[in-house]
Amino acid sequence: MKEIILLKNGELALKGLNRHTFENQLVKNMKHRLHDLGKIRYVQSQSTIMVEPIDERVDLDEAFRRLKKIFGIAGLSRCAAVEKDMEAILPAACEYLRDELMFAKTFKVEAKRSDKKFPFNSPQICMELGGVILENFPHLKVDVHHPDLIVNVEVRDSYAYIHGNQHKGAGGMPVGSAGQAAILISGGIDSPVAAWMMAKRGLKLYAIHFASPPYTSQRAEMKVHSLLRQVSKYSGDIPLCVVPFTHIQEEIKDNCPEDLFTIIMRRFMMRCAERIAKDQGCGALITGESVGQVASQTMQAIACTEAVVEELPLFRPLIGMDKDEVIEISRKIDTFETSILPYEDCCTVFTPKHPRTRPQLHVVEEAENVLDVEALIEEALNNLKFVNLSGE
Repeated sequence: MKEIILLKNGELALKGLNRHTFENQLVKNMKHRLHDLGKIRYVQSQSTIMVEPIDERVDLDEAFRRLKKIFGIAGLSRCAAVEKDMEAILPAACEYLRDELMFAKTFKVEAKRSDKKFPFNSPQICMELGGVILENFPHLKVDVHHPDLIVNVEVRDSYAYIHGNQHKGAGGMPVGSAGQAAILISGGIDSPVAAWMMAKRGLKLYAIHFASPPYTSQRAEMKVHSLLRQVSKYSGDIPLCVVPFTHIQEEIKDNCPEDLFTIIMRRFMMRCAERIAKDQGCGALITGESVGQVASQTMQAIACTEAVVEELPLFRPLIGMDKDEVIEISRKIDTFETSILPYEDCCTVFTPKHPRTRPQLHVVEEAENVLDVEALIEEALNNLKFVNLSGE
């Protein structure tokens, strides 16, 4: 019996005349993620995509696992593809779904007939198949409202596809369909979640991390690598740029008021990040900031930080979320346990005892005037390190 994976692309169906652009990006992403599994055919038809193994070497279990994490897929099912004939459909459904039918207590049949030449309409398919299932599995009862198992039959152009309950996909938009943006990534809980959320909206990610050796260790950077590899299981490959930040932080510590240290540090990060992002063709910056979570994320502090970003829009997907909501997502995408490993990042270096929570922009700018801002940024940008990270 031939087996395929049937994908539903959900939100993409609403895209009108340019829908195929999004669908083609989704197929491109799938090909990249499954390329090492063997030869696979991808067929687009009527807001669905059929993923069909061409040779027996393809590990369909692994393909299904990876596809569940690809943005742009709303739902997916493993299906039996059979001849469009009721004499083939009826026994195939009982055989292919035998284990699920044995363990279920209630079921219903749903049918879709895209091929209007098929001699049975949808209600007739449901009636015929439902009767055969009840004959072969007498312990089952029909429940049209809350069944344990939905037996689906989709009669399409080439085959009739039979599958059980649909699995939920990652949803969102295909990565790359909305352009590329740079995520300022730390080793904490928030920024990996922010990266994941913006990738879900179709953004290809470029990561920027600030390192301050010897105050931060190599283990802290490896922690960031691990977080990005986990996010990349959803987003695809993520290039990483590591910015040497030690000299900048030391200069701020030695020359600026302690209560403004974090604000001035973040302003330097934004300046560096914007220049790197523009050089890499990114159209926006992304941060994991949330209003009021820490002293540097009050409304006034955020305004002082953002003031140095001259051209690129700044996305903050977590801005209105509380910590519990962020942690819930981090657990869902398996970044939480890595994020809480106790390795210092540069954001915790030289943290002031009493940071100013309502800084005024002119005061911050005056405090920065003692620094050679351009020289410090140029020094950092001339010593960048680049790493490419993949989740598979």
